[in-house]
Amino acid sequence: MCTYMSLSRQTVPLSLLSGEHHHAVQSPWFAPVVTLKTSAPLRAEPKKKKKVDPRREQLLRDRLKKKLRRLEKVPPEYIPIEDFITPAKCKDETRERSTPSLSFEEKEGRALLLKEWSHYKREQHMAEVKAIELALEAQREALEELKLESEELYEAALKPDPLLFPFSHEGPVNTPPKTQYDAPDGKYNDITRVYTQ
Repeated sequence: MCTYMSLSRQTVPLSLLSGEHHHAVQSPWFAPVVTLKTSAPLRAEPKKKKKVDPRREQLLRDRLKKKLRRLEKVPPEYIPIEDFITPAKCKDETRERSTPSLSFEEKEGRALLLKEWSHYKREQHMAEVKAIELALEAQREALEELKLESEELYEAALKPDPLLFPFSHEGPVNTPPKTQYDAPDGKYNDITRVYTQ
């Protein structure tokens, strides 16, 4: 619009309008007035600011303060821990498993079987302890005899055997780990509930 208005305001020679100099090169800045177009001026009025009543603003502020005071009085709601909440279907009192009634002979048989089982496990434990004690005693005697024969062999026997237990260990690598690397968690369905205060 500014370009059109500036072109229309420039004076155009009468010779160009009458068409006397047809051989002259017409400049785009001095085109005939007929070819120029102007757009209609936009008469827009700036929006008037609404007058705000200071009393109304004070009332709104007082209402907000009252709401804040009410919210401060209400205790915060804690997020429930679902693991500590017993499901309702487990609290159903109608689901009671009836204890089977056993005869006197069955109760006596189970008690005797439990006594025999405890006696068997005690003998098994004592046999294991005795075997370990005999092995340690034999090892101590063998080390004493080896020490009398050769001090070097005795020292070698006291060293731990690396091939006894398979153990693998990785030392420092050539490149340090990436601190900004976000490792993927894999595919999973997130069923975590979101609580809003």
